[in-house]
Amino acid sequence: MFAPYLQDAWIAASLVAIAAGCAGFFVVLRRATFAAHALPMAAFPGAAAASLFGFSEAYGLAGFALAGVAGLSWLKRRQRGDSATALVLVALLGLGALFLSLSGHYAGAVEALLFGQVLGIGPGDLPPAFAIGLGVPLVLLLCFRPLVLSAVSPELAAMRGVACGWIDALFLAVLALAAAFALPITGALLVFSLMAGPAAAARTLTRRPMAALGLSVALALVTIWAALALAFLTDWPAGFFVGTLSAGIYLAARGLRRR
Repeated sequence: MFAPYLQDAWIAASLVAIAAGCAGFFVVLRRATFAAHALPMAAFPGAAAASLFGFSEAYGLAGFALAGVAGLSWLKRRQRGDSATALVLVALLGLGALFLSLSGHYAGAVEALLFGQVLGIGPGDLPPAFAIGLGVPLVLLLCFRPLVLSAVSPELAAMRGVACGWIDALFLAVLALAAAFALPITGALLVFSLMAGPAAAARTLTRRPMAALGLSVALALVTIWAALALAFLTDWPAGFFVGTLSAGIYLAARGLRRR
């Protein structure tokens, strides 16, 4: 389980979990779970396009993720946010499926992009993992007060001079870039599971923002560590354990809250 060839997997997965736990707190606070599910999928056609046209995967991931944010922000000004998110999601999923089909490696590429290859991570995956694990928490903590205030009371935030539209766009851009660079490491669905379950459990257990943020990161780390250990011992997919454990942690938190 702790063999030298698996050390990179533990480090990279832990860094992604730190970023996901930190971003997940704001996702739950801002009621943006649908967007958090859609934005990793927005990066999905970027990787597919890179495979088809032969350019750097990093450019494809970042470019399509930011394009998804731009499309989501534009559509949200004209209709309900959930409808805009759904439109962006289905359009980009369809585009990604087309690119992968044309590239000729459909099945294997879909599995890698959606579910990741956590136990196959190597030294080349560590630089983007460090960028995510350190950069995302730093940016979100620097914007902590306006992010929380605009989520809890947009009217009060506007009175205090907070540009809520720009804060929302910044948050979505950070979320999209984090998801984009985590996609080749952990897959789109695993990133979303790490964002949603631990953060929702943390918000259930405490209403203090900083305590909930720290607890969300801690629960995300526990989830990914347990998932990696169970995946190694059982040879089952790590994504299955991440999703199951995230849901279990949230249900346990709800039970503790009721007591």
